[in-house]
Amino acid sequence: MPKPAAVLLPGTGSDEVFVRSVFAGPLAAFGMRTVAPPPPRGAAVTAGLLTSLDEAAADGPVLAGGISLGAHLAAEWAVRNPGKCAGLLLAMPAWCGHPGEAPASLAARASADLVDAHGLDEALRLATAGVAPWLGAELTRAWRRHGDGLAASLRVAAAHPAPTLEALAELDIPVGIAACTDDPVHPAAVAHAWAKALPRAVVRETTLAALGADRESLGRAALLAWLQTGG
Repeated sequence: MPKPAAVLLPGTGSDEVFVRSVFAGPLAAFGMRTVAPPPPRGAAVTAGLLTSLDEAAADGPVLAGGISLGAHLAAEWAVRNPGKCAGLLLAMPAWCGHPGEAPASLAARASADLVDAHGLDEALRLATAGVAPWLGAELTRAWRRHGDGLAASLRVAAAHPAPTLEALAELDIPVGIAACTDDPVHPAAVAHAWAKALPRAVVRETTLAALGADRESLGRAALLAWLQTGG
């Protein structure tokens, strides 16, 4: 039986280039194909990414997933379409239910304010000051690709609810979750809360330091966690 394609969504302000760098290699090692839709521009980002999962699953179940916002959207889609989802590969979920004052939501709103107040070039200068060089390079590429839709995209992502723990508890499919223990914006505690709620989930931990040195470290963690569940 052929293995399902893995349809993987980007995080807030990120892009499919980063998603592929994280997941494509580990998945290929297991004979699985990566589909990484580019994020729609502006306020259409969340609805557009959910639609990309609908389209990908038109011919049969897919393995859905993503990073941060992409993880939230993949899980949201799976809750609504459990028969079309062969499992979930989730990296760095950032909150449960309504975002409230979650660090990732606050960061996205602050970034949108920077872009609106200062323009993209100055916002990038401020946002990348003092961050790890690899992260600065990722932000610079992805934010420029979002163009004049960046601020709207950030605001929509910051306000979009993740599935509640109660909704996750109804999702009886294999789920692999990767968490970075040194990431205060995507707390590992959130990943563990998701895993505790889900009937069939495993968390594997890694670090942002490892991600900076090897993008595939995050994808491997999520994939190995999924395999541990029997996926």
